[in-house]
Amino acid sequence: MTMEMIVKLGLALLFGLLIGIDRQIKQKQLGLRPSMVICIASCLVTIVSIEAFGKFGGPNHPNMDPMRLAAQIVSGVGFIGAGVILRRSNEVISGLTSAALVWSASGLGITIGAGFYLEAACAVVLLMAAVNVVPFLIKAVGPAKLSRHEVAVRIVVESNTRMTELLQRIERKGTSGYSHKEEYQIRHFKLKDIDEDRQRMDFVLSVPEEQYTTEIYYYIKKIDHVLSVEIENL
Repeated sequence: MTMEMIVKLGLALLFGLLIGIDRQIKQKQLGLRPSMVICIASCLVTIVSIEAFGKFGGPNHPNMDPMRLAAQIVSGVGFIGAGVILRRSNEVISGLTSAALVWSASGLGITIGAGFYLEAACAVVLLMAAVNVVPFLIKAVGPAKLSRHEVAVRIVVESNTRMTELLQRIERKGTSGYSHKEEYQIRHFKLKDIDEDRQRMDFVLSVPEEQYTTEIYYYIKKIDHVLSVEIENL
């Protein structure tokens, strides 16, 4: 049973990884880490549900359901996880990995409480690998799209008729000295008039992993018609 349990949790990690890669390539919010964490923890709680009946049930307790309370714990902790998910003013959602880990922690607690110590130890190792090790390896050997991070940008610009050129300049498209991998990508774009002479842009910028936030700030600040820049790591 121990080997079967390890295989199940390992497959959960693999399948969660595949889902996460698909989401991250498409630049969706549910990326590598949350997908793997949720899949592993769901597998873990399912294993505990199956094994707990055989361990705690029997002829002396025909109506016993040892997992009834555990199911309520998982549902309740879901509300705590929802509390760490933030929706920022620029419509960007953050905190999904933290929420998934909060929910997974409840699964680990249930597993330990039911006496499945080896299963819990195996799961926590896989969870830590899913959050810290696997994403690093994917970025090191995977496609360029997986080696990027996002920053939230808010800029105030002078009203002008060359807005498309300005956006292309921000994305470094057609700019000499930058390769395709060094280009930025604008997502969640929003444009708003402040007054007759100024406009505000809010957007998320997908940039190469090695790009420092300060470099992005000074690069945008030097672009023509840009009056002010506000930038935040996500």
